[in-house]
Amino acid sequence: MAQLTSPHDVEDLESFSNRARTWVVQNLPAIADRANPFGGEDHATQVAKARRLQRLVFDGGFAGLRYPKEYGGQGLTRDHQLAWREVTADRDLGPLRYFKVTLGIMGPTLLDFGEEEAKRQHIPAMLRGEELWVQFLSEPSAGSDLASLLTRAQRDGDAYVVNGSKTWSTFAQFADFAMLLARTNVDVPKHSGLTMLLLPTHREGVTMRPIRLVTGSAEFCEEFFDDVVVPATDIVGQENDGWNVVMRLFFHERNNSGDNSLNDQAIAGIGESTEDPQGKLLALARSVGKSKDSHTRQLVAEALILERLIDPTVARINALLKSGSMPGPGASIVKYVRSVTKYRIKEIALEFGGARTVLDSSDEAGGHGQRWLTARIKTIAGGTTEMQRTAISERVMGLPRDPSPDTQLPFRDVLARRKR
Repeated sequence: MAQLTSPHDVEDLESFSNRARTWVVQNLPAIADRANPFGGEDHATQVAKARRLQRLVFDGGFAGLRYPKEYGGQGLTRDHQLAWREVTADRDLGPLRYFKVTLGIMGPTLLDFGEEEAKRQHIPAMLRGEELWVQFLSEPSAGSDLASLLTRAQRDGDAYVVNGSKTWSTFAQFADFAMLLARTNVDVPKHSGLTMLLLPTHREGVTMRPIRLVTGSAEFCEEFFDDVVVPATDIVGQENDGWNVVMRLFFHERNNSGDNSLNDQAIAGIGESTEDPQGKLLALARSVGKSKDSHTRQLVAEALILERLIDPTVARINALLKSGSMPGPGASIVKYVRSVTKYRIKEIALEFGGARTVLDSSDEAGGHGQRWLTARIKTIAGGTTEMQRTAISERVMGLPRDPSPDTQLPFRDVLARRKR
């Protein structure tokens, strides 16, 4: 793993906080509407705004606080990152959510496994807001069982030719580059014949189609690859060792969900902390005439308790991970706690609000149905809740794995069995 910070020549925390506070006041606008931090603008407009904002932060000397200096970062510490979040808590950094995958997941993975030339080319561009990255992992026939993916990358001289498809790629239509996991060897077990490739998303042969959700939004895409040529030098890690790369990517993804990644903006601070669940739930209870109903009051109390428990639970898990007292897969606990708890809070609103939460557009009731639909995304993206439970039980608690008879077979034989 790359060295992220140096113990030498690190700016002291007080000096950094004062410098950051002065710059933030002079350059970043305050949040005008906490109820709607994204202003209702379409994704394309927000992405363009995010690129400009990321460049502004970079030019100010505050981008990539924990990234190494040799790749355009600041070489600082987690404490500096937390200080930055504190001084920007009332500033409009909402658009930077579009960079959370790029800087919280893809950049760290590139630091760990990328060739030196790739790191020097792409990481500074990420930090300047010039490059948005996406992960091309899930497939229609290989969701939770990622190792069974079918997208092929066949070697042809000094290049790979990629054919296949991916799906559920977040904001892929706006991305510049991707890490694509493809099968490069079918004569070995399924986990052993995978390779992670670095791919410009607009290369010839790549077709992207946004997926329209029930909410009306189109945050995800499906992608099709028809004889896409990728130079053999554009590998992240080693050929046929892509499973190790993607496991590290997942580690960074869970850290990102727990606000413990190299992404400088807190995930919970972009969109979630502005929701005021107590105020919204109480307003909904009053609007449907249930503010004095005992069952409704119990549900509201449950939601408020869950909301209060998230931060200390995440902080404790992060502390254990940092000290080495908990193995790396423990990051799945953070992902699980956040996604399940947030979903349950949204679900409670529907339990006592009923159809009113979906049909009523008033300030008191409006939005709860939309938030419930959106919350389901978080129980799937970044690894489903079921997969987190499996990781926690097997890799943290040490419980026995379920039998998997196909893990030792050459993948070619697995495919043959499926066709019978």
